[in-house]
Amino acid sequence: MHRVLRAQDIRPALADDGHSVGFYRAPLVDRTCGSVHTGLGLCALEAGGHVDTHVQSYEESFYVLEGEPTVIIDGQGTTLLPGACGLIPLGVPHAWLGSAKGKARWIDMLTPIPRVEGEPADTFFLGPPAASKLAPIDIRDPRSRHLFRMVDDDIQVDKLKIGARPDAPKVSASMATALLAYSGIAVKMLVDQRLGAQLHTMFMVEYQPGGVAHPHDHPLEEAYYILEGEVEATAGDQRYTLKAGDLFWTGVGCVHAFYNTSEGTVRWLETQSPQPPAQHSYRFSRDWEYLGEKLAQAGQ
Repeated sequence: MHRVLRAQDIRPALADDGHSVGFYRAPLVDRTCGSVHTGLGLCALEAGGHVDTHVQSYEESFYVLEGEPTVIIDGQGTTLLPGACGLIPLGVPHAWLGSAKGKARWIDMLTPIPRVEGEPADTFFLGPPAASKLAPIDIRDPRSRHLFRMVDDDIQVDKLKIGARPDAPKVSASMATALLAYSGIAVKMLVDQRLGAQLHTMFMVEYQPGGVAHPHDHPLEEAYYILEGEVEATAGDQRYTLKAGDLFWTGVGCVHAFYNTSEGTVRWLETQSPQPPAQHSYRFSRDWEYLGEKLAQAGQ
């Protein structure tokens, strides 16, 4: 199973449930496409709008695309900028406030996939957002447990060839925060166990011209929201050209591949749910085809 949604077909609708003002959301991946783990959406919050404080029985992560919304997590308000991301752990009270400067947009990822009408409740509202002291993200502060912000320097290999100054606004370097680069592909982890996520991951992917991920599948679901550039993607025997604002999703066992045949870089936001196992999270078709050919040559 897979899904492709074009940017022009993604239109957030007013989420008027009596617990928000000026909040809109467009479902990108949910049960309607066969997903059982991924509840991905494009959210928008008008200036001065809000989403009431609530708790939920699923994890939520987010990545800010535009504007400066405020997220209040467990009573602490944080003003976000584009590139900010974070985790709202299961069962933690949280709310959203719109910026006075204009509309904000972000991608949210919800897992386990939220329940539908007629099933047991999984979201409980606690009332309007309480007054809270606001602060920007300080990712160097060890108390900043669930928030992060990615900037271009974090995913551009050439910018990482020299050391950062001692007061650089970055988390301490470790294997958990390092940039993974291979085959013309760069991967920067945003939300995972480092921020407390247990059920899914969110990360940024960038392909250089000529970058390729050969046909493969996973024992998990993946979603890809294209942020800039364009890339050729395959799912089974179908091929698509994906551009900024497009959404691509692959279910468990869907063989897919990516090819950057353009002259520029392409970047997308990606999620995986459930979290990958310690081994065998990728199954590349060419490796098993090689084994088949090797065994055939040996007469086995």
